Amino acid sequence: RPEIAHAHQPVMSPSHHGWDGNGAAAVPTPMPKRLDGKVAIVTGGARGIGEAIVRLFAKHGARVVIADIDDAAGEALASALGPQVSFVRCDVSVEDDVRRAVDWALSRHGGRLDVYCNNAGVLGRQTRAARSILSFDAAEFDRVLRVNALGAALGMKHAARAMAPRRAGSIVSVASVAAVLGGLGPHAYTASKHAIVGLTKNAACELGAHGVRVNCVSPFGVATPMLINAWRQGHDDATADADRDLDLDVTVPSDQEVEKMEEVVRGLATLKGPTLRPRDIAEAVLFLASDEARYI
Repeated sequence: RPEIAHAHQPVMSPSHHGWDGNGAAAVPTPMPKRLDGKVAIVTGGARGIGEAIVRLFAKHGARVVIADIDDAAGEALASALGPQVSFVRCDVSVEDDVRRAVDWALSRHGGRLDVYCNNAGVLGRQTRAARSILSFDAAEFDRVLRVNALGAALGMKHAARAMAPRRAGSIVSVASVAAVLGGLGPHAYTASKHAIVGLTKNAACELGAHGVRVNCVSPFGVATPMLINAWRQGHDDATADADRDLDLDVTVPSDQEVEKMEEVVRGLATLKGPTLRPRDIAEAVLFLASDEARYI
């Protein structure tokens, strides 16, 4: 991040270069690692916002476990980031999978779990028909809530199981702007994200007594492959095959699609100027996971 320097002051670089009393450049000091030595699990960490969180956590010294159903992407990311990052297959809507992921992290990292990020989620069908209450589909509602809401609750349960005895830890969930405002998504998705906010408040009240902090972030629109796939659905109902899981059938978007989605989001945003990207969400999660947020 660029710093504003006065005329009589040297510009400080991101690597913390300084100046000694004689005006010579001092030996640079590295940026502090805000999760140094901590163990973190990130669900849905193989791509999109989750991938950005994994990368930033690893950069700040965390030992990160990617918990995802996308084996290929998860394994590739773990391999690319080195031995401090590992992958375990986990469907967050299945309690045995969540329990296994937590137990695997504990066994791999000396019985320690400091951060659990509930990021895994699905948007559900985004076609014009699916967005209408007149076309409400009970099976679709159940599917979306099982991943988004039940998955977050199971994550809180098993993270707390590991954290409460140590009387320390941070659980951070990714909700959505749709958890704050209406009319921004299908009913199932909106209900599931409101549920995450409610779960966060309730769990925070209970687990605070055990030294465990529970928070969530509610991002605005971000041009991830999943959101762009949903945008495609909304503009081409004819291709929305009811037998396909469109949340998993995500192709890599073109640069033009990303730019178009970012343009749409910028037009809707209250804050003009910057473009919201996955790294921005990851920065917020990093703060809540770190000791800098020790009383939040």
